[in-house]
Amino acid sequence: MFSLSTAGFVAELIEVADGENFKTAATLNDIYTKLLEFGCDRSSGIVALGGGVVGDMAGFAAATFMRGIQFAQVPTTLLAQVDSSVGGKTAINHPLGKNMIGAFYQPRYVLIDVATLATLTERDFIAGLAEVIKYGMIYDGDFFSWLEENIAVLLSQDREALVYAITRSCQIKAQIVEQDETENSIRAILNYGHTFGHAVEQLSGYGTFLHGEAVAIGMVVAAKLSCQLGRCSIDDVNRLITLLCNCGFVLKPPRFEIDKYVAVMCRDKKVKDGVLNVVLNYGIGNYEIRSLSNPLKTFSQIELYAGMLNK
Repeated sequence: MFSLSTAGFVAELIEVADGENFKTAATLNDIYTKLLEFGCDRSSGIVALGGGVVGDMAGFAAATFMRGIQFAQVPTTLLAQVDSSVGGKTAINHPLGKNMIGAFYQPRYVLIDVATLATLTERDFIAGLAEVIKYGMIYDGDFFSWLEENIAVLLSQDREALVYAITRSCQIKAQIVEQDETENSIRAILNYGHTFGHAVEQLSGYGTFLHGEAVAIGMVVAAKLSCQLGRCSIDDVNRLITLLCNCGFVLKPPRFEIDKYVAVMCRDKKVKDGVLNVVLNYGIGNYEIRSLSNPLKTFSQIELYAGMLNK
């Protein structure tokens, strides 16, 4: 706020509670109330300073307050820096599904400073690596190999390694979003690991798993499904599991009946005409979107709780 004030802006602070369980209509309404109390109008703007939850809610507030005001993203978590701050997706959660209420609304500015990552807990930092690994799995096999070779350096938060990993992640996302801003085609591949991961978050109760932790589990499930459908080898699956384990992820899904997982996934935004579309890795570094007419049968054939997930 001091920097904004000294630059000539009239700055007011709105604080929101941390965590996915607070990314709700109630919190959003609190933001609207504050904006109105501060006398904000269509010439006002919002700066989202924080992680993905803050960015998603601030962006949706900006998209809808007085039918749209400007906003900037200043992400302070690794997950937000490589994913949610880039691409213009804004949303809140609904009890029946994650990110079900939202808008595509691009920020005017995104400022990423890797120094902010030093403020994170180890758990929060590691959670962000899931989204970084995702880009390698579905789009850039060379980047995935680089991550395998440099994961220890990344975990030590070496500045040069962080800058490269964040830059490459943002480059990949920008290339995809430029082709399909509103997720009508190729942008859907960025949901790799998210369909099952969102189900993990919802069934467990928002906040039990960090988003990146759930996505890591979802990526393993997606890779095992890819292998089952002949789109990758077991060696590819094991490379993903090894890399995620080397990051420190716990990869065993919470024990819910598979029909409960499928029921949540079938409310996913990627369901069209009653058919669930899932993103698969094709080997490592490529992708395929597959339609599942009978997802319960398909997912029932995957060993969700196999021993190798307990590494």
